[in-house]
Amino acid sequence: MKNKRLNLLLIAVVTFVAVWSLWPTWRDYSLSKQLNSFGSAQDSLKYALSHREDIEDARKKSLKLGLDLKGGMHLVMEVDQVDLFEQKAWNKDAKFATIMQVVRAKSAQSDARVIDLLVTEFKNNNIRLSRYFYDIRNSDQEIVGKLEKESDEALSRAKEIIRNRIDQYGVAEPVITTQGSRKIIIELPGVSDENRVRNLLKGTAKLEFRLLREPEVMVRTLDRINTYLVDNGVAASMAPVPDSSASAHAALPQSGSTPSTPANKSTSAKPLYDVIVVFQNGTVYTSEHTKEFVSTLLHRSDIQALLPPDTELLLAAKPDVGKNGEKLYSIYLVKKAPELTGGVITEAKATFGSQGVQPEVLMSMNTEGTSKWARITGANIGKRIAIVLDGAVYSAPVVQSKIPNGNSVINGIESLEEAKDLEIVLKAGALPAPVRITEERSVGPSLGADYIRAGMQSLAWAFCTVSIFMLVYYKKAGIAADIALVLNILIVLSVLAGFNASLSLPGIAGIVLTIGMAVDANVLIYERIREELAEGKSVVSAVTQGYDRAFSSILDSHVTTLSAAFLLYTYGIGPIQGFAVTLMIGTSASLFTAIVVTREIFHLLLAKNLMSDKSFG
Repeated sequence: MKNKRLNLLLIAVVTFVAVWSLWPTWRDYSLSKQLNSFGSAQDSLKYALSHREDIEDARKKSLKLGLDLKGGMHLVMEVDQVDLFEQKAWNKDAKFATIMQVVRAKSAQSDARVIDLLVTEFKNNNIRLSRYFYDIRNSDQEIVGKLEKESDEALSRAKEIIRNRIDQYGVAEPVITTQGSRKIIIELPGVSDENRVRNLLKGTAKLEFRLLREPEVMVRTLDRINTYLVDNGVAASMAPVPDSSASAHAALPQSGSTPSTPANKSTSAKPLYDVIVVFQNGTVYTSEHTKEFVSTLLHRSDIQALLPPDTELLLAAKPDVGKNGEKLYSIYLVKKAPELTGGVITEAKATFGSQGVQPEVLMSMNTEGTSKWARITGANIGKRIAIVLDGAVYSAPVVQSKIPNGNSVINGIESLEEAKDLEIVLKAGALPAPVRITEERSVGPSLGADYIRAGMQSLAWAFCTVSIFMLVYYKKAGIAADIALVLNILIVLSVLAGFNASLSLPGIAGIVLTIGMAVDANVLIYERIREELAEGKSVVSAVTQGYDRAFSSILDSHVTTLSAAFLLYTYGIGPIQGFAVTLMIGTSASLFTAIVVTREIFHLLLAKNLMSDKSFG
């Protein structure tokens, strides 16, 4: 009697928890239907605002749909391990650059491990790895081991950083897995702003604080580059400049600043000044039309060789706007070695500036960063420090005074949305190496709707077919099996919803298979009971003996299925894991409903004399 009460309590608790877990899903469906029922967008917006908390809470706790059902993005990203190994090298020279260029070309055409391509190329050139990596006393084998560790850690760290960025962006139940030694596979269901996500994932978030060189150094450097271009006869190859370029430059509001003499010289003699303009205060701009050309020019190795030691020319991340609307990008001459890096950033927050108009990102530093920042700002009062993110200058403020509290600001941001994305990448940290998107697929909502319809139809047909068969073949006992089947499906869906797991098309396949397995357990029990009844035993005795004797067979089959599903989940990826998850949940639920639920239903019916030997067909 005690066990009977315990079983009934367990069934009641499981049923209550399943319904409670799925209630937000039903609530989300009802609210969405209500929103779509309004005739005008204004009424819909008014309803959404008045029920905002309910809508957000229901959406957050509801059953999530996977990429194949809801639509979204499928991305394959590759960690640039060639760049990673270049960062780890020292004593780099022209020979090293040539080898790495060959390795990069081969890695682009092959899925082989970059470390293997690197070792092969060094062997072909009869050069020891220790010439460029780690200690000169290390053997090639030791260096390969260290580089392999660096490679594995870079892939793992890139995966975690990407996951952190996606989690902060707010994508529900993303699927992020690694493939091979350098690829990361990402599935983002429900994503609509694909361009924003793409930029969010690709950004390395390498933040640096660099000192600007003096304006006179900048002018001398540009003159040197211009002279070099003239001497090498490249004037004819310079990019054409739109007619509005000069007026656009001159229209830029620069109080007290006018273009210096070089900007007004003949285009044939001054090819560089055809695509840039220099003001007397040392400020340098290029127009939107010539930005790409100037960027390519500044990255050429022969041009970089003309720069002062330990310096490089960088473009602004965002343009200034002239009076006639022309977009103008600043050019900065900065030191290569950063004074401080983003590794010291502990907190970032998107907000608006003091005037409440321009978005910016406030940053706080750890103890080490605070100490260094105080020393750097104290030693460079009156000088400009560029805030560089991923090789582009966001702002270059003048240091007014020593900053002892470790706070800094990134401005020059166009929108609050961009500021929030910048906050996300700074919080998540910098990627250990650049990543690039090698494959991208988008699943539209119409395709997802077709999949949902097909999946639900298959589920409905499976349920109806099995339910009707059990009713026709096992009569009254089939009703108990069908009740258990409904509870089984509720348990599977409630567990997925409760743990914020997503339901995918393979997951629906797992539920369909679970329906068959759940009925299979009931068939084993019912056939045992029929055998006992054929031997002339009473219904009560037959039910008891049937469950006891079928238990071992049912347990063995379910444990075997659970083991197979666990292996699928452990070694599978993406859709296979979705199938394995629902199969594991469904198998466990099937064991509970077949052994406990149907047995208690029979006990209740027997207590009220509602069962006979004909109740089992």
